[in-house]
Amino acid sequence: MRMLHLLLMMSAMTGSLIAQEISVAAAADLQFALKDVALRFEKETGNKAQIVFGSSGNFFAQIQSGAPFDVFFSADVEYPKKLEGAGLAEPGSLYQYATGHIVLWTRRESGVDLKDGLKVVLDPRVKKIAIANPQHAPYGRAAVAALQHESLYEKVKDRLVFGENVSQAAQFVDSGNAEVGIIALALALAPGMKDRGKYVEVPADFYPPLRQACVVLKSSPKKATAQAFVNFLKTPEIVELMRSYGFSQP
Repeated sequence: MRMLHLLLMMSAMTGSLIAQEISVAAAADLQFALKDVALRFEKETGNKAQIVFGSSGNFFAQIQSGAPFDVFFSADVEYPKKLEGAGLAEPGSLYQYATGHIVLWTRRESGVDLKDGLKVVLDPRVKKIAIANPQHAPYGRAAVAALQHESLYEKVKDRLVFGENVSQAAQFVDSGNAEVGIIALALALAPGMKDRGKYVEVPADFYPPLRQACVVLKSSPKKATAQAFVNFLKTPEIVELMRSYGFSQP
């Protein structure tokens, strides 16, 4: 393990004796997990990762338009693959770091019983159901697919409220602006959310796999440090950390 850490530090410092700061665009479900990873990365290497969270589809469009990020963490592997195909990603840098999962989440005091899983959306007490916008958020598309799988989507589509990303969808429920939400397991397990709410997992066969991947961008002027950050996610301790946040290995 010490040798691996040494190699990470050496790769991060290639071409420079000064610690660097990279800019990272990351899917909103990583809001808590990746902050933890970044803190550990800085402690190990001296390099910082400045992270901006949002929807994968929006970041994909921004990167296509020249947004100055060094690394892109997507909730859908297809976005990094498209960047790679367009010559906008560093060849060989794509890494499928996790598989995500969705849950049905509500506040503890909501009075909503989750024992029947997704069918709770038919409960008259459930006036609003929060999901991420399926137009550009993979977790929103997964939520729609799950509702369709259970023949619920047409019955509740007029009661859906869309967050710009899955984190905002979770905030809608946490603030009481929706009774339930279909959100990322990683958010349901996050500090604070775990204490304020309760959840039930949506069966994985209700929606297409949320294969999540990252890539170093071709335009990055700090490719060595960016690649070192990606490599850091491959270390056993970080793989275990990601698992504790609800992400399974591909």
